[in-house]
Amino acid sequence: MAKDWFAWHDLYNSQELLQQRLAIVQKYISDSLDAAPAGTIQVVSACSGDGRDLLGVLETHPRAKDVRARLVELDPKLVERGKEAIAKLGLTDQIEFINGDATLTANFAGHVPADVIIVAGIFGNLPNEEVLQKLIRNLTYFAKTGAFAIWTRGERDGFRYSERVRAIFQENNFSEADFQLTATGNMAVGRHRFDSQTISEPLDEHFFEFTGTPEKAGLLVSTP
Repeated sequence: MAKDWFAWHDLYNSQELLQQRLAIVQKYISDSLDAAPAGTIQVVSACSGDGRDLLGVLETHPRAKDVRARLVELDPKLVERGKEAIAKLGLTDQIEFINGDATLTANFAGHVPADVIIVAGIFGNLPNEEVLQKLIRNLTYFAKTGAFAIWTRGERDGFRYSERVRAIFQENNFSEADFQLTATGNMAVGRHRFDSQTISEPLDEHFFEFTGTPEKAGLLVSTP
């Protein structure tokens, strides 16, 4: 049975782990907006849920009006909730939230390279490390030079899955700007800066596979 991601997102109202993770992700988004050059700040977000990570920052951030964003999410109910939040913020002309497949590079065309790339909640839902490597390699198409990629990764059974994530980013010319574990110690959040030149074409049409069943994700098993 497919996972009910709309119901899962409601766990943010009660689960301390998710609240801690969200707070760190939002701080890293805010810091990335602060660091962006003057002018338009391009943001893309894959598997965006209801967009609460970015939208929660834009609610109060002084550079909210500079942001132009493309959010991509497959669950239509989450997209609808996100669009309602965007309207309340008065950012409908700036934030585009589409109901689509975030694994397709085509769904980000015209919005990349970006200044901020949000790939939170994805890495624990990949089928194997090969797909993780593929996803991060493709971020060299998504990122401007100096752009920040913000990601999360669950830790489990005493194994630091995030260490491999950090190494793969480094191998692909992303230097670590920030890294933090939640207070519960079982969720990592990272921010990496792209230090090389953007590639002109995506490496893959489907740049990752989202299983939606982390309990079946083999070596990469974890909370999303």
